[in-house]
Amino acid sequence: MKTRKVLAAGLMTFVAPMLALAQITHGKPPTLPPPFTKPIEANPPHVKPAPGFTPTAPVGVRVTLFASGLSEPRNLAVAPNGDVFVAETDAGKIIVLSDPGHAAPSNGRFVFASGLDRPFGLAFHGGYVYVGDTNQVIRIPYDARTSRPIGGRQPILALPGGGMHFTRTVVFSPDGKTMFVSVGSDCNVCVEHDARRAAILRSDPGGKHESIYASGLRNAVGLCINPTSGRLWADVNERDMLGDNLPPDYFTAVQPGGFYGWPYSYIGKNLDPRIKAQRPDLVARAIIPDVLLGPHVAPLECTFYSGSQFPASYRDGAFIALHGSWNRSVLNGYEVAFIPFRQGQPSGNPQPFLTGFDPNPKSNVVNGRPVGVAVARDGSLLVSDDGGDVIWHVSKAP
Repeated sequence: MKTRKVLAAGLMTFVAPMLALAQITHGKPPTLPPPFTKPIEANPPHVKPAPGFTPTAPVGVRVTLFASGLSEPRNLAVAPNGDVFVAETDAGKIIVLSDPGHAAPSNGRFVFASGLDRPFGLAFHGGYVYVGDTNQVIRIPYDARTSRPIGGRQPILALPGGGMHFTRTVVFSPDGKTMFVSVGSDCNVCVEHDARRAAILRSDPGGKHESIYASGLRNAVGLCINPTSGRLWADVNERDMLGDNLPPDYFTAVQPGGFYGWPYSYIGKNLDPRIKAQRPDLVARAIIPDVLLGPHVAPLECTFYSGSQFPASYRDGAFIALHGSWNRSVLNGYEVAFIPFRQGQPSGNPQPFLTGFDPNPKSNVVNGRPVGVAVARDGSLLVSDDGGDVIWHVSKAP
């Protein structure tokens, strides 16, 4: 592998090399290693932030601490008034943080909701905060000025609950008429009994007229709307235990009615030999995803950049939080990646943007694990780290 130069913040800077499997596919089958190529091993990280740790950003970009002392902060959502909503999934809470701007730390917080069942997805629509609990979508009316709830919780859409993949992400179409909800698989590789798992569902904002929008997506944790095309994009955690470099996780535009392979195949028509009763009819139409992110990087929240703090080359591009591998002999991921876009399509391969969480990939000791990415009202980037229990503020250097 060669170290690559990347244009960042208007200057040339050196970044860590990306694996060859992090690439745009242009709809063509990539060259992949055969399944069960050794090593195949569990190698979970040990999170131990170094004293004074701060992530590394490109030249011209600074990183400061936005909030600390949180309880495993995960998905982020910025309200229309600039307040930052945070899903503390394991604690069953939604926290609201004030954002004073100017790269200053948050100067206030309160609990918006508690007693939830592993909340993850957050969205704002029609005077409500929508929350993706593991077994349902609920909405809570709120005061858009104060970010305080002004009414009780309204369950609107029942979902298959829990399982191996319990996160439920919620986003709305640009016209606000369609709610998309992702539901991950109940297993690593198996034939599901509930067709709503390993899928993205759609309904109206009240949870009515539910249908399957796309399927064969093992665990589409991140959902985001491209600002140019208005299309839904998803990042997907692919299957484990096939080898260090197989298969790559991916980021793709989601085609209505599209099938993306799981569990029968991966990255198009590559068959998973662990599935004995194959479905050649489905595999024949399995879609090759648009962007490969690398093997076992575990992509979580994604967002398209609509701010103006960073150079024009970042405009409308995608930021993706890579939580990091557990099923790889040498760690992979543990960063925020950036994918440039032009006219609604990816125009370059994924590149590291926020790094340093994994100082030595050959060790399993890491400084943190990125989860959430959101664009603050002033155009800066917020990144949650559920290993360090903090949120980082990434902005233009003064």
